[in-house]
Amino acid sequence: MKIGLPSALINPYYISFWKTFFQDLGLEVIESGKTTKKILNKGIRFSVPEICAPIKIYSGHVVELLDKGADLIYIPRFVSIKKGDVFCPKFMALPDILKFSIPGLEEKMLTHHINAFDDDISSENNYLKLGLRFTKDRKLVRKAIMNGRAAWLKFRKLCLEGYNCQASNKAVLSGDRPVIHEFPIKIGVIGYVYNLYDDILSMDILNKLTELGASSVTFEMLSKREIDSHLRGKQKNLFWTFSNKLMAGAYHFLEDKSIDGLIHATAFGCGPDSFLGKMLELDSGLFGKPIMTIRLDEHSGENHQQTRVEAFVDMISKKKRMGESS
Repeated sequence: MKIGLPSALINPYYISFWKTFFQDLGLEVIESGKTTKKILNKGIRFSVPEICAPIKIYSGHVVELLDKGADLIYIPRFVSIKKGDVFCPKFMALPDILKFSIPGLEEKMLTHHINAFDDDISSENNYLKLGLRFTKDRKLVRKAIMNGRAAWLKFRKLCLEGYNCQASNKAVLSGDRPVIHEFPIKIGVIGYVYNLYDDILSMDILNKLTELGASSVTFEMLSKREIDSHLRGKQKNLFWTFSNKLMAGAYHFLEDKSIDGLIHATAFGCGPDSFLGKMLELDSGLFGKPIMTIRLDEHSGENHQQTRVEAFVDMISKKKRMGESS
């Protein structure tokens, strides 16, 4: 049986667990691959115009998997991975949004609720019943969960060592550990994994920074302790789990003297990000660091973004040279 995993939305954060889990159950895993203009256009065709670009892209990946002949497509319903926090309403409603917008999906959709107390979603409460759909051997399902969890914990360990999501997944799933590039300029890049690691949407911003001689640091490289310490200091947090992670990451980067500037990459029409963006805008003057916001959607122009990123890095480079010469 072929099970499809859409290579979009939160996939970069949990693909090491999901792929290991389903393969250990004896299923053939099909991934939709990198976003292309063709996949994006498929998603636009089956999405309402007002919805954000990441959901349009995810829809395109689901259609791509249907076209590839997947027997089932895994579309979990993320509810909460931290007490008191929830996911964006589009995440919680995702199976319903897609079921009623993509013809032929309903009978092929594999879904379930995900609730956890932290980022580790691999509890038996979440995955034992799901695994038993494919085998009656409880020991096999539990072993698949354990192996998936081990792969995901290895992924997280690599992130904390300074590898981004793409590099960490590559190391876990293929054994290839890329080199971390260290440059004199270090920039904190704040953005959801489905914005930063989708080359069409982000226009490959992290690699662009590398080409410009700037190291990039992202929120997943921070530990739970570092994230929580910044959230505790806030009078009021946001309602959404990953928005809170981005907020904590942003303030960590602003306070970290080794980081020279901050880029906030946000999808146009993202409600949770509108709160975070305004907070950073109001507090930016307190830290004396340059902050740039890049709004991403399916109409974004690569040349325009590249010019802005180049100018931002150039400004920081000149500022550092002036500081060193004074």
